[in-house]
Amino acid sequence: MAKLFEPLAFARGPAMPNRFMLAPLTNCQSHPDGRLSDEEFHWLTLRAEGGFGLTMTCASHVQARGQGFPGQLGIFGDQHIEGLTRLAAAIKAKGSVSAVQLHHAGNRSPKELVGDIVCPSDDPETGARALTLAEVEGLRDDFIAAAKRAERAGFDGVELHGAHGYILLEFLSPALNRREDRYGGSLENRSRIIFEIIDGIRAQCRADFQLGLRLSPERFGVKLPEIRDVAAEILHQGKIDYLDMSLWDYTIEPKDEAFKGRSLMSIFTELPRGEVRLGVAGKIRDTEDVVNVIEGGCDYALIGRAAILRHDFPQRVRRDPAFRSPPLPVSPGHLLGEGLSPRFVEYLRSFPGFVSAEAPVVPHDEAMRMWMKTDG
Repeated sequence: MAKLFEPLAFARGPAMPNRFMLAPLTNCQSHPDGRLSDEEFHWLTLRAEGGFGLTMTCASHVQARGQGFPGQLGIFGDQHIEGLTRLAAAIKAKGSVSAVQLHHAGNRSPKELVGDIVCPSDDPETGARALTLAEVEGLRDDFIAAAKRAERAGFDGVELHGAHGYILLEFLSPALNRREDRYGGSLENRSRIIFEIIDGIRAQCRADFQLGLRLSPERFGVKLPEIRDVAAEILHQGKIDYLDMSLWDYTIEPKDEAFKGRSLMSIFTELPRGEVRLGVAGKIRDTEDVVNVIEGGCDYALIGRAAILRHDFPQRVRRDPAFRSPPLPVSPGHLLGEGLSPRFVEYLRSFPGFVSAEAPVVPHDEAMRMWMKTDG
């Protein structure tokens, strides 16, 4: 327990005051043009106030055509800097490290939002077309430009979203990346865009600007040994400050038969990491889970759904070594009381068993009054 509340220093930028990182969580609360809304501002700053050592935004798209969901926070244009500046200052004022997650949805972009869906190679299943070489280079540069916007806005750093089947992971997937240029073929080529983005951010942002990377090691056509090798090389190079492995469940065994008999998490905790910090996400819901993750070799834990259920999850863990998240489903009123907007609550209804099915839909006016009681 004591280690959970020890500071965690990084090679660059400020230390986290504890080992609790807010996972980047889709919430559909911002404006259609990607500008920050008051609802998203409130959701995030309440988590910073609730004790998270690092508060990360939702996936924020670096190109307009990289949007992945309605109400997504954007960072693809200078019009977003005003809201992001307000957000960075407020998170840091609460004593939390601030970060923006940089994202492009690739073939997971809804056609009704972007029209032109893109992917490393043509993908008939989703209707996505292959990026041209010039567009791949433009994508790389737009990730770097987005990092520079986050820096201008006052954030401590950014995280690259290379997980969950979005575009950076699509490049790593031999099933989705069948390119024949320098961004396809060998693993070195398929991972090239990630390394070039990292190098570009390091070259163009200040020396103490933090940089993280999220990877997921299974599903979406990727191969566990390849993701392990990419992670190992990134850790070896030491150009990022933290690696975030999204595992869906930190307790599971790998699907790959060659790795059975051990936890998926252990494949990454055993890698030499130098000064790079390592964390995992996946069903970390209770005090016991956080302790298990740290004792299992991680430097920090990423808290997702537990942070939705309790805005002050770290503070509750500090007060109660036996703390457990509320059982699901929960009522809309509970979520509104934890600082979620009515839009976010409705989005969570798409996850079976999260919001009480029997609970009546809260009328909009009443929901807004409930939300305002949380200082929204």
